[in-house]
Amino acid sequence: MQQQELTRALVQYRVPDTKRSVFELTITVIPFFALWGAAWFALSLGVWVAIPLATLNAAFLVRLFIIMHDCGHGSFFKNRTVCNWTGRVLGVLALTPFDIWRQSHAIHHASTGNLDRRGMGDIPTLTVEEYLKRKWVGRAAYRLIRNPFFLFCIVPVYTFFLQNRLPFGFMRSGWLYWASAMGTNAAIAVVLALIFLDRRPGCSGLCIPANHDRRRLDWYLAFLYSTPV
Repeated sequence: MQQQELTRALVQYRVPDTKRSVFELTITVIPFFALWGAAWFALSLGVWVAIPLATLNAAFLVRLFIIMHDCGHGSFFKNRTVCNWTGRVLGVLALTPFDIWRQSHAIHHASTGNLDRRGMGDIPTLTVEEYLKRKWVGRAAYRLIRNPFFLFCIVPVYTFFLQNRLPFGFMRSGWLYWASAMGTNAAIAVVLALIFLDRRPGCSGLCIPANHDRRRLDWYLAFLYSTPV
């Protein structure tokens, strides 16, 4: 197929389909909260009953992050404002301040593969010459940070629980990025408050039966957000 033919075949996919976008968002959000509620209920039976549900729900959390990603590119809805606010709401669930992530991700796309513009949204990468110039400690550290265990177990904890809480890289870039970080943090705090501080009779956190072991709930929340995205 020639390039012009390929372009004509793909042109219909350049414009977002609002109905399809709403459909995809719906079939992701509803199962996510349904599985979240089911796993909470399953905690009364045992943490090992809830973990399989949380594992399945992690896939929907990844899917929500993917939708947030498309909103960041302005490609999920035709209206950019709708994209932005959808991304901001989903960013609360993904523990990611949307406006900061959107800008850093745009820089990542603009600079990926450019050795002169490394350091934003990428994994530390050295040339062979740079690697060989390092002492053995530097080489060991470089190999460590590129180890799969480090990338998939340590980096997600740092990214979602520490780095995303402040506008690193954009500290002096204007109020929008501080508002994004602090607004997301505040929304996360509200969600946690609803979970942990509800003291209605017979309930504990979003009307979770009061006989639930708090440690089990902590396990579930930690497991739910342990999947790298």
